[in-house]
Amino acid sequence: MIYKPMTPKRIHSYFQGYPNAKWFGVLFGTLLAALLTASASLATAQTEVRLFERVEEITAVTTPGAHEPSLTSQNGALYLSWMEHEQGQTKVMMSSGSNHSWTEPSIVHQSADLFVNWADSPSIAVFPDNTIAVHWLREIGASGYDYRIEIALSHDHGETWSEPVIPHGDRSFSQHGFVSLLPIGSNNMVVVWLDGRAYGKNRGKATALPDAMQLRATTLSSDARLGRDVAIDMQTCSCCQTSMAATRDGEVLAAYRDRTEGEIRDIAVARLTKDGWQPPVRVHDDGWELAGCPVNGPAILTHEDRVAVAWFTGADDVAVVHVAFSDDAGHSFAEPARIDLGNPVGRVDVEMIENGMAVVSWVEWTKGHEALMVCQITSETGCLAREVVAINTGGASMNFPKMARLGRDIYFAWTQPDGTGDSIAMRRATLMGLD
Repeated sequence: MIYKPMTPKRIHSYFQGYPNAKWFGVLFGTLLAALLTASASLATAQTEVRLFERVEEITAVTTPGAHEPSLTSQNGALYLSWMEHEQGQTKVMMSSGSNHSWTEPSIVHQSADLFVNWADSPSIAVFPDNTIAVHWLREIGASGYDYRIEIALSHDHGETWSEPVIPHGDRSFSQHGFVSLLPIGSNNMVVVWLDGRAYGKNRGKATALPDAMQLRATTLSSDARLGRDVAIDMQTCSCCQTSMAATRDGEVLAAYRDRTEGEIRDIAVARLTKDGWQPPVRVHDDGWELAGCPVNGPAILTHEDRVAVAWFTGADDVAVVHVAFSDDAGHSFAEPARIDLGNPVGRVDVEMIENGMAVVSWVEWTKGHEALMVCQITSETGCLAREVVAINTGGASMNFPKMARLGRDIYFAWTQPDGTGDSIAMRRATLMGLD
C-alpha cells in the first residue's frame, strides 16, 4: 500500500468506511474551518515560567521517506520504530540509542501487504530484560479495513527477530488495530487493541453482543507465549488510539475513547487487577455526541499512585485539550484542566515527572500551520508553562508526535512533510529545575 501524507481532503476520505461518514465530514469541515480562522497567537504560549532550558534538533537515524515514528524508553535508552518504503514494499524499522549515538537501523519486517496508515501505525516496547517487541498491521482481506496485528520479538538488541505472533484469537476479515503494548513484571506484556470482529456484522437476535468495535486484551511473554484473548469493552469508538500505564501496585490502566448507544464518545479507563479487567470509569463527562470517529485517542501515564490522562474533545462544538489527574491510582479523576490555546488539533502524548507534574504535548493550529505544543501541568495549579517545540510549515500534517523521557531530557519524534516527501524529525528538550 502506498502511503500518502494526510491533507484535509484525505482525512475526510479516511472516514468513508465508517457509518455516518458524510455527517462526520460536514462536522470535520466545520471544525477545521473554525480552527484555521481562529485568532489565538502563539505569543501567549510563552509564559514567565520556562519549561525547558533548551530545545535541540536531533539528526534522526532514519532515511528520507521514513514516517510514523514510535518512541519509548527503557533501562536508560531510547527505542525508535518507523516505516519506510522500498521497491513496492513497506519496511518496519527500529533503532536504539540516545542523542548522538544510535544503533544501525534494523529491519523488523518487510512485506508488500502491510497496512499503512497515518493514525494506526507500528509501535515499539521493551521488556525489563531488554527483549524488544514491535507490532505492525497486515492486510488480510479485500476491504481497506481488513487487517490483523502481528508482533515480533528480538532478544539480541534488534539483530534478529522472531516469527510474528497474532495476539487476537479472531481470524475474520475485520479491522484489528490501534494497539498499545505495556511491559509488566519481569517477562510479560499486556497488549490491548480495537477489534472489529463484530463491527458491521449481522449477528441476529440470538446474541446481546453489540454491532460495534470492541476493546480487547491479552498478555504476551518475552518467550512469545500468548495469554487468553478477552474483551474489556464491547462497544468503543472505531478508530481512536489506545494508551496504557501501570500503577505502583502493578495494576494496569487502559485509556480509550468509549462509545455509548447515544453516540457519546468520551474517555474511559479500564483496570486490570489480579481478578481480571474491571468495568471502566469515565475520566470526565464531556458529553461529546458524535456519529463518527474523530481519530484522536487519549494518553495516560502514572507515577506511583498519581495518574495523568490527556485527551481531545469537541463537545459543544468547541475543540479542547484536557488533562485530568487521579491521586487514587485511577479509581477516580479530578476535574480536568484545559491546556490548549484555542485552536487544538489534539493528538496528545504525556510524560510524568517525579514531583507529580505531567508534561503533555499536543498539536495546535496557528496561522495556517501546525505547532507542536508542550505544557507542564499539575492538578493544583493547571498549566505552569507552555512552549512551542516545532512549527510545521510542510504541505501535510505532522500526524501523531510521540514523546519519551530519559532523566531531564524529553525526546520528541514526528512525521515531517516537505517538498520531496516525508522524513522523521526529532527534538531533545531539557527540563528546567530537575536534578
